[in-house]
Amino acid sequence: MAISLSVVLMLGIILVVLMRGGSIKAGPAIVAVLFGFFLASTGAAPDIRDFLDQLAESISAVGS
Repeated sequence: MAISLSVVLMLGIILVVLMRGGSIKAGPAIVAVLFGFFLASTGAAPDIRDFLDQLAESISAVGS
């Protein structure tokens, strides 16, 4: 839970920085947010979550 919350916060900050920097406009940003929202309710969500969990574990193992 803590990892997914921090990932959401980090991605949200990146999205705001990209919007403010002019790299991405508001329209595509909204589409990206909606895509993520609807993707979370599909059958692919558990596979994506498992992949991100394994990636986080691998990164933490390298750091230790």
